Amino acid sequence: MPIDPSEYRRVLGHFPTGVTVVTGADDEGAVGMTIGSFASVSLDPPLVMFCPTHDSTTWQRIKEAGTFCVNVLGDDQLDLCGLFAGKDEDKFAEIEWTTEHTGAPVLPGSIAWIDCDIHAVHDGGDHAIVVGLVKALRTVDELDSRGPLLFFQGGFGQFGTL
Repeated sequence: MPIDPSEYRRVLGHFPTGVTVVTGADDEGAVGMTIGSFASVSLDPPLVMFCPTHDSTTWQRIKEAGTFCVNVLGDDQLDLCGLFAGKDEDKFAEIEWTTEHTGAPVLPGSIAWIDCDIHAVHDGGDHAIVVGLVKALRTVDELDSRGPLLFFQGGFGQFGTL
């Protein structure tokens, strides 16, 4: 029995996801895209994964570069989420970004970043499953009280503790 795509989205929308921007850089410049499908895979070796659509031109450029940086957005960075989810040609025009180990952009204000080499790419239906070997990572100042930006049931929100 086939699964209805709208029901699939509705049901899986009950699982909150963190919001990240995956960035890369090639000879043409910096690229980035908003990604909710990010997770830790392995501690030894340190591996993470994200899932871009196969037809994403940003993914194709990151794939060619062979490296990427996952920028974990804070709950005050909804504007960056929207910018990198859009189709603007130069998403980095107003952003003063830095680099760390791989040369992929580290976005200012991110609450954490994970710099990776592409370790493996697997087929995942209409998406690729990209596994990255972590080369460097860091969080912001531990005194920073911001939480992560979350996506839940079609909207954005914040994390609260019980």
